[in-house]
Amino acid sequence: MVKKLDILILRSFAGPFLATFLIALFVLTMQFFWLYIDDLVGKGLDTGTLVYLTGLVAVTWVPLALPLALLLSSIMTFGNLGETFELVAIKSAGIPLIRFMRPLLITTAILSGIAFLFANNIIPVANLKLNALKYDIIVKKPAFDIKEGIFYDKIDGFILKIGRKDKDDSTIHNVIIYEKTFGLQDHFMVAESGVMRISPDQRYLEFELHNGWNYQENGNRYSANTEFIRLGFKTYKKEFDLSTFMFNKTEDSLFKYDPKMLSLRQINIAVDSLEKNARKSLTKAESDLKTSLSFLRYEAAKWAPLKNDTKKVKKFDKLIPDSVKMSVFDGAISNLNTAKSQVELMSTEYKSRTEMIRKHYIELNRKIVLSFACLVLFMVGAPLGSIIRKGGLGTPLIFAIAFFVLFNMLNTFGEKFAKEGVTTVFTGMWLSTFILVPIGLFLTYKAMRDSQLFNKEFYYRMLKRKKKEEGV
Repeated sequence: MVKKLDILILRSFAGPFLATFLIALFVLTMQFFWLYIDDLVGKGLDTGTLVYLTGLVAVTWVPLALPLALLLSSIMTFGNLGETFELVAIKSAGIPLIRFMRPLLITTAILSGIAFLFANNIIPVANLKLNALKYDIIVKKPAFDIKEGIFYDKIDGFILKIGRKDKDDSTIHNVIIYEKTFGLQDHFMVAESGVMRISPDQRYLEFELHNGWNYQENGNRYSANTEFIRLGFKTYKKEFDLSTFMFNKTEDSLFKYDPKMLSLRQINIAVDSLEKNARKSLTKAESDLKTSLSFLRYEAAKWAPLKNDTKKVKKFDKLIPDSVKMSVFDGAISNLNTAKSQVELMSTEYKSRTEMIRKHYIELNRKIVLSFACLVLFMVGAPLGSIIRKGGLGTPLIFAIAFFVLFNMLNTFGEKFAKEGVTTVFTGMWLSTFILVPIGLFLTYKAMRDSQLFNKEFYYRMLKRKKKEEGV
């Protein structure tokens, strides 16, 4: 009977989990395209590149889609069992809530482990390739397209204008080609008609022009005496290099130093190296300051000659002869300005190193937090579903969105606090866990005692009874 119960719960959970995981992954992937739609439209990307980009984006969102799917599917599973009174039958048989949650809890623990392995081994590679591909797409020039009556300046060194294009989109009329140069001379070409086509290797734009004139102005740019040449032609062929429009592949290694591209082992190695360099910088800073502030070398001597001097000097400048006083003051001011510049530079470098170390620790904690979030959100969703006792996508979806938004906001705020040094990295990155775990335990406690926490009729009857007692 116990094994059949486990199978029943796992079957009830499998369908909603797969459906909600795919839906969550789709929504999160679309969020990326909504964000970068301006950088993708008009780039002439082929289908293979778009599919590859979509796959990389989907992979990077898996660690966040998995907790959301577990939250929603656990609410739906236990909500469906409660709505069909199967939950009541199981409890009436003497089986406690924790017992029939056990198979799903074990499943969630396995999924949490898989999520960690995924985040540690696959996500860094996917992020590396995604950032390289995203960079290539963003820097790629817009797809080649010349419209009628509009000056086109996307080809390096030239400005083109076509008065009219025929329906074949190849035959053109009233063509103007202006060559941009650094001099003051004009070089341009006009033609009555022509044919525009792309070379077979798609590296050149070919113009075969008919009945036109080529105008050139030669000579010294700083002189008014220049030579003007006008050359008429019946047929003239002009080629434009389109290599800048080609999609170029950037090496992945360009982005490999970002903490998001590293595994836990690589992050630990990087942090160890950064901390070692920070210690070396502090030692070097101390040495440089001693050079600028030469009086520090006498700190241990305690200025014994002056200490034993019986003369009482009110001001330090009384010890300096008037003949060298100005040069001493100038030297002191120069040393202080040098020391100030060094301290400011050291401060900037120290802040930069500290921020970089903090970013590595943030990524290290993120991999663990998002994996552990699977267990945390399941602990919230399972008892919540058994309390509300509603199946389908209505009520469970509302509660799932509410708790996931809370989880995401706490993660965002915690990460921001950690980046700015308001809290420690551990406190900031685990803020959502610290808040949601007590909520999950509270909901489990209520579910084990068949609480009417989300039953509006319970509150209505309680309020009606209170009013009746007050009326009596």
